[in-house]
Amino acid sequence: MGLFSRLFKKRVEGDVVDLVEDYRVNERNSYDGVPTVYYDIYLHGNNVKVGKIELRLSVEGDNIYYGHIGYNIVREHRGHHYAYEACKVLFNIARDEFKLSELVITCSPENVASYKTLKMLNGELVDLVKVPNNHLLYILGEKTKYIFKYKIDLN
Repeated sequence: MGLFSRLFKKRVEGDVVDLVEDYRVNERNSYDGVPTVYYDIYLHGNNVKVGKIELRLSVEGDNIYYGHIGYNIVREHRGHHYAYEACKVLFNIARDEFKLSELVITCSPENVASYKTLKMLNGELVDLVKVPNNHLLYILGEKTKYIFKYKIDLN
C-alpha cells in the first residue's frame, strides 16, 4: 500500500491511540467464516504503529472461543496499556458503526497481560471454558479460554 492511500484511510482517534482501518473481509474470505474488520493501532496523533486489532462481527457457535476482538501489540511497545486503549476505541466503533450492544473478548489463562487488560476494561468474567479438541485454537495449543462479556450502551 502506498503512502497516498495510507494518508486517506479512516482514522478513529482515542485519547492515547488511534485506530486506522486496514482492511475488511467478508465471511467467505475469513479464516473463521465471520466478517472481520482489521485495524492498525497508532500512537495518538502520529504514525508510530504499535500493533493491530480486529473486530469480528459475530461470535456464534464455535466462534465464541475467538471472541469479537483480537489484538497484538508490537513487542517493544508492550507494557503501556495500548491494547486496553485500543479496545476502548474499538468499543465505540462497534457501537457506532456496527450497532453491537455486547462484545465478547477471550484470552488464554497463560496470557497474563491480556487477562489484566480484560479486567481493566471492566467486563464480566463469564466462564473459563475448555476449547473443543477439534477447534483450530485447541490444535494451536489454546486448550482453555476465559470468556469476558462487555455491555455497550447504544444511546
